[in-house]
Amino acid sequence: MEAFPYWQNLGAAMSLLSVLPFVGLILLIAILPFFPAASCWWEKHLNKFKVALVCAIGGILLYFIPTGDMHKIWITYLEYAAFLALLASLFVISGGIHISGAFAGFPYTNTIFLAIGAVLASLLGTTGASMIMIRPLLRANRQRQHKAHIVIFFIFIVSNCGGLLTPLGDPPLYLGFLRGVPFGWTLRLAPQWALANFLLLFVFYIFDAWYFRREEAHMRETLIGEIKQAKRKIHIQGWINVLFLLGIMGVILASGYCIHPVLVHYRGEMAAEITSKIFQVIMMAVLACASYRLTSARIRHENEFTFAPIGEVAILFFGIFGAMIPALTLLEAKSQMLALREPWHYFWMSGGLSSFLDNAPTYLVYATLAASQNHLSAIHLGDLADQFPSLLAAISCGTVFMGAITYIGNGPNFMVKSVAEHARVKMPSFGGYMLWSGAILIPIFILLTYVFFR
Repeated sequence: MEAFPYWQNLGAAMSLLSVLPFVGLILLIAILPFFPAASCWWEKHLNKFKVALVCAIGGILLYFIPTGDMHKIWITYLEYAAFLALLASLFVISGGIHISGAFAGFPYTNTIFLAIGAVLASLLGTTGASMIMIRPLLRANRQRQHKAHIVIFFIFIVSNCGGLLTPLGDPPLYLGFLRGVPFGWTLRLAPQWALANFLLLFVFYIFDAWYFRREEAHMRETLIGEIKQAKRKIHIQGWINVLFLLGIMGVILASGYCIHPVLVHYRGEMAAEITSKIFQVIMMAVLACASYRLTSARIRHENEFTFAPIGEVAILFFGIFGAMIPALTLLEAKSQMLALREPWHYFWMSGGLSSFLDNAPTYLVYATLAASQNHLSAIHLGDLADQFPSLLAAISCGTVFMGAITYIGNGPNFMVKSVAEHARVKMPSFGGYMLWSGAILIPIFILLTYVFFR
């Protein structure tokens, strides 16, 4: 059953009700940790699951009762399974790679770490790069007193802005690739990638140098002592997991280049989407299980590996995916009424919504809108990339960059936060993180608007 006629005619009150489960879940994530009694209750995964389940059911019912459409619900949770399979497989595989050596948490060292992570994010994906780089970065700074800002900038750069250059970098770009955007097209976004990441690295170095000067007087000698005690400059253990990471990349490429195009030709777009996602879920689960079985327990112990971070992500995003069904459907229906014409319109609208909603479907909504407004195929976005590259560039940058604005804007964000907290780093609350992102990211995004999207 087509949902749009109903959703296009919703009044203000019903529109507000449609987004209530999603907004309610976000507010609970943001507010509960502030209250001592509630935060103790919230720390338990079972209680998080109860809240996530209620919000997911609320979102599902608010969509299903007026539309009677179960298909979108099943597809949404198939996307959730594929999303979680990618995050979990990269989490498990990267947990079997231990990087150590003669490095410590000096400002220049941390900046180099983040710069390497920005490059790896486009090659291994923001999730893969985040999970590989966050643990050695935390170990390098374990003696530092002030280190929450390091993790915050890590989320900005490695978990988000670094993943712009290839379809492997971030899910929105991969969806564009599946819809016909050439694999190498995103390389033309190198100027936006370079400016955003350069500015973030520059600001980070200033912040980290300032915090470093506030450390105890003996901190420099402590870090120098750690470097001298290191047996090797760089030592990587668990090399077999590099092969498993390449296997994950191979699964993604095989799905995009082989399985999806063949199935589109023979069985249609919907069957191709479903089958390719099932293929990804199964193969990624196989690779993750193989990695866990074949990796030494000693390496995972040295990485302080536990399943708690991925468990927390799985629970919260289970609720987010269900609660956002009516919100996204409302967005799809109402977006046709928006007067979007210029690249900067698409940059801020797609980016602003990607800060809270899943950035992959948000990318498709606005790419489809841009294509339809210019009388192009919404199924084959290669035409949009060829004839209106500035619009697709704005949507791509908005959905990738602005996923850094909140902890839930991109899957790796919350996982990095959880890993850092398990390493006893006191991270800011949901709202506290947004104060950081608002103060640092928004001015950079305004500059990018004037340079690239006016």
